Amino acid sequence: MVNVLMFADPGIDDSFAIMYALLNPKINLVGIVSGYGNTPKEKSIKNTAYLLNLGGRDDIPIIAGTAGPLLGEPIQYYPEIHGKEGLGPIKPPENLANVKVYDFNKILEIVTQYKNNLVIVSVGRLTELALMYILYGKDALKDVNAFYIMGGAFLVPGNITAESEANFYTDPIAANSVMEKGRNIFLHPLNITNKAIITPDIIDYLAEHSPTPFRPLLKPAFDYYFKAYQKNVPGIKGAPMHDVVPLMALINPNLVKYISRRVRVEEFGTAKGKSIADFRPKPDKERPEDIDYIGMEADIQKFVEDFIEIFLQGNLQKT
Repeated sequence: MVNVLMFADPGIDDSFAIMYALLNPKINLVGIVSGYGNTPKEKSIKNTAYLLNLGGRDDIPIIAGTAGPLLGEPIQYYPEIHGKEGLGPIKPPENLANVKVYDFNKILEIVTQYKNNLVIVSVGRLTELALMYILYGKDALKDVNAFYIMGGAFLVPGNITAESEANFYTDPIAANSVMEKGRNIFLHPLNITNKAIITPDIIDYLAEHSPTPFRPLLKPAFDYYFKAYQKNVPGIKGAPMHDVVPLMALINPNLVKYISRRVRVEEFGTAKGKSIADFRPKPDKERPEDIDYIGMEADIQKFVEDFIEIFLQGNLQKT
């Protein structure tokens, strides 16, 4: 079982990722950092609390993330994709029992508690991770085994601008800082996550047969998300579950094929948020500690099979 600290901004696909992590018997979810991104920080925290409450996992600490990017620029939210509350048409109840939200220091506490036995999975903006280095120094996360990050787009179109993916674009300074300071980073860009498509017939089947307490959420949240993708990507047959990919790749080492390159992120200008790596046959030599691992291919059939399997087994009791 892998100890995982998640950074998320739910968001529909983030919510599916949280559900996947809760259900997968090989993942021990030790905390969730919830900040701005697909929704404002307050709604992100509320959605996280709702999912944990549904799953009977109120023991998992929720940590308040940031309210905006490092430069304090205005934030663009996407209710047409994720809904006003972040879960499509679903609105979490106003009062959730036993909800405690920890401050930022809890992250350092968890990293220390699981020293050299922890993986950080980030599926939202990278502001919180960058802030760890600002607050606690360059060695703040040295005891983390690996970082599995959803972000970037290499040699493919972006989803916010022609070249930039949302997690990198919204706070490119944070994204570049994490890619430069983090070690053992496994990056899952749009190159592969755009292909991690779940179709309506799969969701219909899970909505009927899944034994999990999340079953009532699956179809309404997915249908809302899918309709948005149908408008943005005409002819698409389903909706990509971007944020499930890094979690699944962590548990299934053969799911994703990586290439090793140093990754940088353009911080300003018309190319803001662009992912940069040297794809020449003989790239410039870099220090080993600066090398990242970019996911360029994924076994999509395996992705779909694993997704179905996890949502059908309903295992929520973990120790």
